Amino acid sequence: MPHRSDDAPPTPRVIPLSPGEANVATGVAPDRVFATVSRAELHAFEIADPLADVLICPGGGYVQLVHDREGTGIAHWLNAAGFNAFVLTHRLPGTPGPDGQVQPPTIALDDAVAALAHLDAERPWFALGLSSGGHLAGAIACHAGHPPTGLLVAYGPINANHRDYKAPAGKPDYPPPEKQAFYDAWPIGLAAEPHGIPPCPVFLAYALHDRAVPVEHALNAITTARDLDLDLDAHIFGQAPHGFALRDLKGSEADWPGLAERWMRRKLGQTP
Repeated sequence: MPHRSDDAPPTPRVIPLSPGEANVATGVAPDRVFATVSRAELHAFEIADPLADVLICPGGGYVQLVHDREGTGIAHWLNAAGFNAFVLTHRLPGTPGPDGQVQPPTIALDDAVAALAHLDAERPWFALGLSSGGHLAGAIACHAGHPPTGLLVAYGPINANHRDYKAPAGKPDYPPPEKQAFYDAWPIGLAAEPHGIPPCPVFLAYALHDRAVPVEHALNAITTARDLDLDLDAHIFGQAPHGFALRDLKGSEADWPGLAERWMRRKLGQTP
């Protein structure tokens, strides 16, 4: 039965996106993590009469996936706000595939593209990602043949992991090489680079003192949006920790879910 906002969260429908055994998480809810990914999956949290579909890309640095904190928890919030939510479990670049070959740099993007086929093509959709999932959400927004209504990124390494734009300067490349190659090929928010400009409105939520994902990632995108007269809302929270998601909300970052929901409704033409 589809979920209404005043019901308990729905049990997700798990949609395999590639061959392989079902993934097994480490830990217990609400702190499950996929330390390895044997197959791509889409976890569909669907409600009655949704305003739009949202493809959620959890983070984990492309070496794991933080399934609950940055996936199912976000899905439950979106369901309560009136949106279908689809949590992507993508394969990880540089890890062994079922055929013994190393997964290529774009494997996460390939899986995100496959996930889009399971969204309603007649319904508006948003891409939302946290941490490394924010980079992937930006990549799919730039890649999708049917662009999203909007892109939402929370503390995502969208551009300043690129070899030519490192912040802080001199930061070493990330292992495995396939992961760094993905960052180099898909810097989001840099007009001088291929794939750099999402063809949709953008919402950013970042932490000013984040050492894991320096604020330069947001600042680069803000400068590009200013120079190109793009539609971008940016929120930089002064005392937020990296990975604040929906849990570490002790400061002004507590406002970001409400800001994001109202922003999505505006992009759908609703009056807040």
